[in-house]
Amino acid sequence: MREKLEQIRSEALRPLADAGTDLEEIRVRFLGKKGELTNVLRSMGQLSPEERPKIGQLANEVRQSIEDAIKARTEAAKGRALDLKLKAEKLDVTMPGKTPEVGHLHPLERVQREMEEIFIGMGFSIAEGPDVEYDYYNFQALNIPEGHPARDTQDTFYISDSVLLRSQTSPVQVRVMEKQKPPIRIISPGRVYRSDELDATHSPLFRQMEGLVVDKGITMGDLKGMLETFAKRMFGSSTRIRFRPHHFPFTEPSAEVDVSCFVCGGCGCRVCKGEGWIEILGAGMVHPFVLRNCGIDPEIYSGFAFGMGIERVTMTRYGIDDIRLFTDNDVRFLNQF
Repeated sequence: MREKLEQIRSEALRPLADAGTDLEEIRVRFLGKKGELTNVLRSMGQLSPEERPKIGQLANEVRQSIEDAIKARTEAAKGRALDLKLKAEKLDVTMPGKTPEVGHLHPLERVQREMEEIFIGMGFSIAEGPDVEYDYYNFQALNIPEGHPARDTQDTFYISDSVLLRSQTSPVQVRVMEKQKPPIRIISPGRVYRSDELDATHSPLFRQMEGLVVDKGITMGDLKGMLETFAKRMFGSSTRIRFRPHHFPFTEPSAEVDVSCFVCGGCGCRVCKGEGWIEILGAGMVHPFVLRNCGIDPEIYSGFAFGMGIERVTMTRYGIDDIRLFTDNDVRFLNQF
C-alpha cells in the first residue's frame, strides 16, 4: 500500500507541472469521493494495527502535497490572468483626472430656504396646500366674489367652472383657519399660476410666499415690525421699509410694501430705477369677512397677512432683470450662485 500511495503522488504531481492541465479534473481524479487516494484509504481496514498509523500518516502527506500543488498552480494562474488584464487595460496614471461637477441649489430654492429660516426664527410654521384648487378657496372665501376681475378666464387657468390652478397661496391660509383656531402663525410657500404672457417681468408659473398671523390684539404695528425684521435680515441691517395705501379684497386696510434699495441706500440707481425704493410685497389686516367665513370671530381676533413673489425677492437680492433666466437653465447664469 505504501508503493500505491507513492505512485498516486507521482501520477498526480506530474501533470500539475503542465500549464494546460485541468486542475479540477486532477482534484476529482485523486482527491474526490471516488478518487484514487480515497479508494486506498477505504482499504486501510485490511492493514494490521501496527501498519495502520504509518500508512495513515503517509496518506495525509500525499493528500497535502497534492492539495498544495493544486493551490500553487491556482495562484500562479490568477497571477498570469492579472498580468494579462493589466497589460490589456493599461492606464497612464500620469494623466490628470477628471473632476466630477458638483451641483448646487438653484437661486430660487436658495432664497426660498433663507426666507423660510427667517420666518421660522420668528415663530412661524410652514403650511402647504394643493396646486389644483377649488374656486371657493381661491376666490370666494377670500372676499373675491363672482364678477371680480381676478376671476376672468384671461387671468386664471380654469380646469372647470369650480376647479382651477391656484393664482396665489392664500387658499392655504383659508384651509388652516378652517381647521385650526387661533393663535395662528404660518407661512405658505409654493408655486402659483396666472395666465400671463412670458416676458422679462412676468411668468405664467412662479413661486410665492404668503404669511398669516391671527390672534387677540394683532395690529398693523405688529405687521410693520415683523416685516422690518424680515427686510433687515434678508437685505441688510440698514434696510428700511415703506407702506403705501392699496386695496386687496381680503385685507382691510391694505398696503403695498417697499424696501429701501440695498444697492444705493435710497439715493437712486439702476436696480431701483432711480426711485430709491423697491416694491417687494403686499400686506394688510385680514378682512373681517375672511375671518368670519373661516369660523373665527373678528370681534375677538384680528390678524395680518402678507404675500411676496420669491422670484421678485431673488431678482431684488441679486440685481437680476429678467425672470426668464430662472427657467432657461443656462449654466453660465446658474453657476454665478
